[in-house]
Amino acid sequence: MKNTILLVEDEEGLASYVAKELTFEDFDVLTATDGAAAWKIYQQKKDRLLLVLLDWMLPKMDGMEVLRRVRKHDELPVIMMTARDYLGDKVTGLDNGADDYITKPFEIEELLARIRVIQRRTAHQSGLDQTYHLGDLTLVTKTRQVDRAGDTIQLTQREYDLLLFLMQHPGQVFTRDELLDNVWGVDFLGQQNVVDVYIGYLRNKIDVAAAPHLFHTVRGVGYSLKEDEVHEH
Repeated sequence: MKNTILLVEDEEGLASYVAKELTFEDFDVLTATDGAAAWKIYQQKKDRLLLVLLDWMLPKMDGMEVLRRVRKHDELPVIMMTARDYLGDKVTGLDNGADDYITKPFEIEELLARIRVIQRRTAHQSGLDQTYHLGDLTLVTKTRQVDRAGDTIQLTQREYDLLLFLMQHPGQVFTRDELLDNVWGVDFLGQQNVVDVYIGYLRNKIDVAAAPHLFHTVRGVGYSLKEDEVHEH
């Protein structure tokens, strides 16, 4: 299993502390102190990486630009580290493909919990090789390709995870807490409304006007994904 983390942080004390703690937890750690160096390491080592811990404010190339470049190539998990505690910044990070964010200062236990969620998800996905159908929506786990009515839909890592879980349980209604536990992980320490945000993202990409809507809100309960027929190869 991939066990290398790319840590991108220009604050030397914090970078040293986090790297030491991650090493203690048996991760291999690659470090970069600016965005340009991070991008170079990513290009050279991406096949080894489990995830990237990426600071927002960096010299030479900011974290958001690094994230955008990574997302043009693959869906490698990225956790943004930021001193900004403004909701708009967090939404910007998520919109650009970040899987999670953690606000500095943070406890190392919280960071480790978020990393464990990604580890579990990666291990689970590596063992899957299936195709799911829901009406004209298709998801292929081996290639991570999602199509609707023949059109390929680009999803972020978290959007894909949420859609996969719902397609694995067609017609079932899940509460926000159940979706958080199953998709984000029981260690997730963020806000519950992140589920609403991601259901909204998926609706905007998948529930196009000309086709039947697949995402359904059950008032007072949660969400379900359903149509007439679902089957699995």
